[in-house]
Amino acid sequence: MNGSLIPLSLYIHVPWCVRKCPYCDFNSHQRPASLPEAAYVDALLADLLMEVPLALGRPVQSIFFGGGTPSLFSGAAIARILDGVRAQLTLVENCEITLETNPGTAEFDRFEAYLVAGVNRISLGVQSFDDDKLRRLGRIHGGAQARTAYQMARAAGVANINLDLMFGLPNQSLQDAIADLQAALELAPEHVSHYQLTLEPQTAFARTPPANLPDEDALVDMLDACQALLSTAGYTQYEVSAYAQPAMRSRHNLNYWLYGDYLAIGAGAHNKCTADGRVRRRVRQRNPSGFLKLAGSPNVLSEDRQIESAELPFEFMLNALRLREGFAAPLFGERTGLALDQQPGFQQGLRRGLLVAQGEQIRATELGYRFLNDTVALFLPQGLANAASN
Repeated sequence: MNGSLIPLSLYIHVPWCVRKCPYCDFNSHQRPASLPEAAYVDALLADLLMEVPLALGRPVQSIFFGGGTPSLFSGAAIARILDGVRAQLTLVENCEITLETNPGTAEFDRFEAYLVAGVNRISLGVQSFDDDKLRRLGRIHGGAQARTAYQMARAAGVANINLDLMFGLPNQSLQDAIADLQAALELAPEHVSHYQLTLEPQTAFARTPPANLPDEDALVDMLDACQALLSTAGYTQYEVSAYAQPAMRSRHNLNYWLYGDYLAIGAGAHNKCTADGRVRRRVRQRNPSGFLKLAGSPNVLSEDRQIESAELPFEFMLNALRLREGFAAPLFGERTGLALDQQPGFQQGLRRGLLVAQGEQIRATELGYRFLNDTVALFLPQGLANAASN
């Protein structure tokens, strides 16, 4: 396992939103009256200096601005960040640079400025085109605003757009879910992230679940109908919730799913880097004010640990088996330093029909993909696996 050969990405976290959505479990906080944009950019660039040695001279394959709502920041701020990144790291030619955008904060001039700064992919958090569903989700935009934001991005020259869309929403029928997806497909985005609303722990929805959520049978019907619609429209499912037109898969997310390395800067950001045959994870302070005070100092880290060898098979499979096509068998050894054929979970998965080996390609079967949590759990460290089965 040679860290210098593992592909490298960069994640940049902007922790503020106009308002916290009740389903969101990301590290996001309601923006203060005065957004500390310049101070936060300074902190990000100081934080970056701590990450540069972990690059081991590797070029950055992709950059992702996530949040929170990165589109709260001006084009000038995004340009300062990317200029700072280029000064410290090498980017591959045509590096994929994605910026998450909330339709409620979209402006034509900002899209133009983001493109000038180097952003070449926009991920638009639509979630639904139905105003009633958006209100129930606590979103700050309406369906018309979502369409307008998309059209502004196109008019500004953005050639690669992802739309985030949810299903399984309160009061949503099968017909509603299909209509939502049809509205998205009429815009012809290059990529669609289509995922089920889940009640994540520590969220407002987990504490007070919304009324009239679809039952399991209805959810299965929605997923089946929407997957068929996406396929008919020319979108290939390449990951659990990701669908793309030909050659338009998210390079950044693919690096996560293939257990690549990634630097990470910003409040609450998580990195994963490999060096000297060891996988290491570091986590930043979650609170924006704490991050602003400590950026550039080792004290900004709330966690810094080496992943034990026993944990690596589960970590790898948790990501790689999300891919429809799975992974090439040698990749497991390259990313973990372990032998795949010596993993009890791998042998069990083959015997139980949850995994299949086709030449060097390993993937979940249809059964294994349907029960993906159970398939991945085969690779838990022994003690955790025993606890999970009890």
